[in-house]
Amino acid sequence: MELIEFIQVNWTTLLQLTWEHIQLVGLAVGIAILTGIPIGIYISQKESLANLVLAVAGIIMTIPSIALFGLMIPIFSIINQGIGFLPAVVALILYSQLPIIRNTYIAIKSVDPNTRDAAIGMGMTTWQRLYKVELPLSLPVIMAGIRMAIVLTIGIGAIAAYIGAGGLGVYIARGISTSYTVMVQVGALAVSILAISADLILGRIQKFLSPKGANS
Repeated sequence: MELIEFIQVNWTTLLQLTWEHIQLVGLAVGIAILTGIPIGIYISQKESLANLVLAVAGIIMTIPSIALFGLMIPIFSIINQGIGFLPAVVALILYSQLPIIRNTYIAIKSVDPNTRDAAIGMGMTTWQRLYKVELPLSLPVIMAGIRMAIVLTIGIGAIAAYIGAGGLGVYIARGISTSYTVMVQVGALAVSILAISADLILGRIQKFLSPKGANS
């Protein structure tokens, strides 16, 4: 009951923090998609480079989130942006790269060679083959990577509150520092609901965009 009362009293603040969280994650994953998919496509044609890129992205994923956010502080302090929105977005971009790059790479590599040969036989250029054949067939796997990146980033984004980036992590951080369990529960519950909602919406989009007969 105390949980419900807290939400009733603080619902405007909760909505504001949720919107901040969406902005933080949306911008980070949006940039990660714009960079990660082209990188995944490129390394699918460069096998030696693929191992290096995937290894670096994998190493970044192994860095504890609180440590990576902390590493951003001295770097962005050079431009007087040591704490706040910018370093948090950059950290989240780095975290969301691996699932997007890896899934794009695997999806392109998994296209049936006979289908690719047929496209070449029809006289398609590399760009036409990519745009008209390989990307549509790869879309379910690429979307799965994007969904994974978004859910992951929503969770990790809660840590961004510790460097002043706002979002739902504010409730979690304040609740821990003041031993206010209800505040922590509300923050954690809101993050979970946001992640599940985003995954469900993206699942519908993935199903809508996938070629007929493709497995999601």
